[in-house]
Formats: sequence, C-alpha cells, structure tokens
Amino acid sequence: MVQYTLRRLLGMIPLLLLISLVVFTLAKMMPGDAFAGEIDPSNTNPAYIAEMREKLGYNDPIIVQYGRWISDFVQGDFGKSTTYKKPAAEIIAQRIPNTLFLVGTSLVITYIFAFIMGMFAGRKPYTLGDNLISTYNYLALAIPSFVAGIVAIYFFSFKLGWFPFNGSVGVGLEEGTWDYYISKMKHVLLPALVLGLMGTASYTQFLRNDIIENSRKDYVRTARSKGTKESTIYNKHILRNSIIPLVTFLGFDIATLISGAVITETIFTYPGLGALFLESVGRRDYAVMMSITMLLSFLTLFGNLIADLLYGIVDPRIRLE
Repeated sequence: MVQYTLRRLLGMIPLLLLISLVVFTLAKMMPGDAFAGEIDPSNTNPAYIAEMREKLGYNDPIIVQYGRWISDFVQGDFGKSTTYKKPAAEIIAQRIPNTLFLVGTSLVITYIFAFIMGMFAGRKPYTLGDNLISTYNYLALAIPSFVAGIVAIYFFSFKLGWFPFNGSVGVGLEEGTWDYYISKMKHVLLPALVLGLMGTASYTQFLRNDIIENSRKDYVRTARSKGTKESTIYNKHILRNSIIPLVTFLGFDIATLISGAVITETIFTYPGLGALFLESVGRRDYAVMMSITMLLSFLTLFGNLIADLLYGIVDPRIRLE
C-alpha cells in the first residue's frame, strides 16, 4: 500500500502541472487583469502606466509569465492579493478554518441522516416510510442549494429567529470564551444543515439500494436458515458490506463539499474559502483565485487517493498493488 500511495502521489505532479497551465490560461483570458490593483490608482500618467506594466512583467509572453508564476507557486509564494494588499497565502489561511468547520459539521450531518434514513429504507423497502424518504431524496437532488439556503434564511432566521443569517461569529465576542464557541456553532449550523441535508439524498439512496441487494444474497439466506436474529443479520452482516460505498465516498467529499460551499457561503455571507473565491473572481484578484483553484484541484486528487485507500482498507477483497 505504501508503494501504491507513493506512485499515486508522484502521479499527481504532472496532473497538477497541467491543471496549473489551464488555470493560468483561463485567468489570462478573463477580461481585464490585476495590473490596476498593483499600481498607484491616482497616477494616470500613460508613461507611468507603461513603465509599470513593463516592470511588473505584464508585457512578457504568456509562457514567461506562467513560468514565473508556477516557479513562485511551488516555492510557497502564491502572490499578493490586489484587493487586500496582503499575501494570498495569508488571506486563504485566515479563511480555511471557517470552511473546514462548515465542511466538517455538514459531513457529520450528512452521514448521520444518511445512515438513519438509508438503514430504515433498506430494511423496510416499498413501505410508506421508504416512499417518504425517496420523495425527500428526489426533492433534495432537484432543489438547487441556493434556493434551499434562501428558504432556510427566510424561515429560520427572519421568521423564527433561531439562527443568525450571516457571518461566522457574533460581534464583540472574545476568542476562546464559551460564548465565542457557542456563537460559532450557531452561525455554522444553518449553512451546515443546508449543505449536509442537500447532500444526504445520494448517500441515503446508495445505502438503501445496497442493503436491499445484500439482503438477497446467499450468505444472508444462510444466516437466516441458521436461526440468526434479523437484527444481527442486518447490523452485523448486511450493514458491514453495505457501508463500504459510504466510507469510500468520504474521500470524494473532501473536495466536493468545499467546492459546494462556494454557493452556500455566499448565500449566508459566511467568511470561508467559497465566498473568498467568488469575491476574487468578481474583483479580478488573480493571485487568490488561482491559489484557491489549485488548492481545490489538489484536494480533489488527494480525495480520490483517500477514497481508493479506504476502499482497500474496508474491503479485504481489494488489494492495492
């Protein structure tokens, strides 16, 4: 497994280089550039503007600009944000904890509800409860996350006042205090519920279908013929095999939820990576935008590796060579 992991990690390098080339090219094809954010906005002298474009390398060929950017990037220099006038790495580092907290909370919600509903629907297929769960799954898959977010804000924030509708923590709270952490949880809970419950549908359906399929296999019929309790059959034999897809999905969820948080964070004005990405696109903050894109690309590739490793761990029939 160690050799397999090392091979996969080495295989990521050419993929990331190709992704970086595509990301850089697309950024350069966007209208406008980051040049206006790097010079004195009060100086409109054409000679000054031409001199600074030459000095900052905006007149160099695209391949030269790419080489300079990727060389700095691999050394940990992600560039400087033209919006915040700070290093892009510092801006991203400030937002990562909020996004990880949101993604982690939504993952817990997703797996708890998917496990409960998938187990119930799989054990009692084609009943009223199963049909209600299937209806919820179809609605969750069909309704866009931004619509669900707006509806949740309207009812649970404006009408009922149960949750705050923006920010990540209350104003004036001292970090490290009990009130601070309570406020953090209140602010993250509603967007995490929207993100988690909307993603529960596919997992519930996968678990339900696997339980139904496994309940018809020979080893289950053998267990029943020996007089094994039905609860033991489902909880020990069937569930152990049916839960394998959910475990492997955990790797894919790492990048999927972070990218899915782009819309959710924007709707709830939650200060995370997703909101920062959209903001950087709107303000032509290329250093931040390209850095977040590369981060998400790496997380996607790394998530695929984690999923493969988990599959080999939970299913002894799989051997990673």
